Amino acid sequence: MSILEEIKKRKTFAIISHPDAGKTTLTEKLLLFVDAIQMAGAVKSSKIKKATVSDFMEIERQRGISVTSAVMSFEYAGMKINLLDTPGHKDFAEDTYRTLTAVDSVILVVDSVKGVEEQTEKLMNVCRMRSTPVMIFVNKLDREGRNPIELLDELENKLDIKAAPMSWPISRGSSFKGVYHLYKKNLNIFRPHGKADGEETIRVNDLFSAVIDEYTGPELAARLREDVALVEGVYEPFNMDLYLSGKQAPVFFGSALNNFGVKELLETFVELARGPGPMEADTRMVNPEENTFSGFVFKIHANIDPNHRDRIAFLRICSGKFERNKFYYHVRLDTEVRFSNPASFLGQKKDVIDEAYPGDVIGLYDRDKFKIGDTLTEGEKLMFKGIPKFSPEIFKELVHTSLKAKQLEKGIRQLTEEGVAQLFIMKHGNKKVVGTVGQLQFDVILYRLKNEYGAECRFEPMYAKKACWFTSDDKKQMEEFQKYKADSIGYDSADNPVFFAGSQWDLDYYIKTYPNIKFYFTSEFKAG
Repeated sequence: MSILEEIKKRKTFAIISHPDAGKTTLTEKLLLFVDAIQMAGAVKSSKIKKATVSDFMEIERQRGISVTSAVMSFEYAGMKINLLDTPGHKDFAEDTYRTLTAVDSVILVVDSVKGVEEQTEKLMNVCRMRSTPVMIFVNKLDREGRNPIELLDELENKLDIKAAPMSWPISRGSSFKGVYHLYKKNLNIFRPHGKADGEETIRVNDLFSAVIDEYTGPELAARLREDVALVEGVYEPFNMDLYLSGKQAPVFFGSALNNFGVKELLETFVELARGPGPMEADTRMVNPEENTFSGFVFKIHANIDPNHRDRIAFLRICSGKFERNKFYYHVRLDTEVRFSNPASFLGQKKDVIDEAYPGDVIGLYDRDKFKIGDTLTEGEKLMFKGIPKFSPEIFKELVHTSLKAKQLEKGIRQLTEEGVAQLFIMKHGNKKVVGTVGQLQFDVILYRLKNEYGAECRFEPMYAKKACWFTSDDKKQMEEFQKYKADSIGYDSADNPVFFAGSQWDLDYYIKTYPNIKFYFTSEFKAG
């Protein structure tokens, strides 16, 4: 089979949401429908102890949240699907942002009770930056939620995207009867049992069919017809070009916990979602149908299997064909590497593969050779763009509390290379400073250092509110600033200088005082 034929079979997407909107539950129900798993875990239920497939870290199982992106590959309807489940918690947003660089489309989950929340808006902004196509699943229709018309208006206003309803709910909460599928012209009857057969699909000729009255009752049927007439009169019909350009979002209603509306979402996604497309590199655009292989690392995870202490680099294939045991060019290290056990994943389960194609996400066993953003090619010197590190918001000094210095050094280096946090070395005093975007990341680091590396430490607050990279062509001014602010300057993993400011006022002052020094808030300043 040719590369072009393989590309046509691939769909690579992420599921994103605000915490507790039902993202991980939806992920599991999608896997249930494609027979990738036999039983779904209940994330919130204390009666069901089985953890969700995508949440494999012990701390995730304990807290009932996702703190790292999981990769799942499976086949459905003749297609190869690569699904990336992302952290919902805002403290781990940077991991989600990087994951979004590796996908071609997105399913956004919105809680019908709470509507559009802060993290939802931030995630949508990242999708808009890359013009990523988005489908929206309005979840929890079995609860007493918001008016669907109000929700559609809020989606359009807060997310700055045109909404195209593909289905419409028949009431909600305790009187929820199901949805009318506007796109497929059928009626889905709600069966609130939480089983795989949680809905019944009934084909109807038109919206005024007596079958609808029979199953919903005359009053709800009349309201449904009024709502559909209003929706079709106010909202633009689905437009494939607008969807693929990220300007219009198909909207589905359902209940992931009860398996309702999940199958329709999956079927429509497979039919409409964009396949692998061009990726921007520092020297040119890379097209997926090119014969030569290329790909980039967007995620690294140590100790996925605690029994083997393995370190996995997740690689998105951008062009050509990847082959097991073939040598590839590691651009940053300027060396050749090969992989004898590349793997595809379904949560913790992994299978060795012999080949992979554009759109695929594979795991490469790594012996400290990879960093996030690294590129592999067949010899061409290029680096894929759009995978920056962001300026952290919370800074703490790492302090040893045990004699296991080597384990601690290895652990903090590997964990920060995963992108869960950033490590800076303050040469003035030889301090190690860890920067994150949220407090929860420090809790995760402490937990993993103790349980995965046998090393303990503590974090002490550091007086810093802002951090930014800086460069200058003015050598004299650069040396003067670095000497004057030596106790406020650290160095990142690439040995780039970073200035820690005590306040926004401090930062503004030094920006004015040293006009020939440029300050940056992402690590992509070199590309600019």
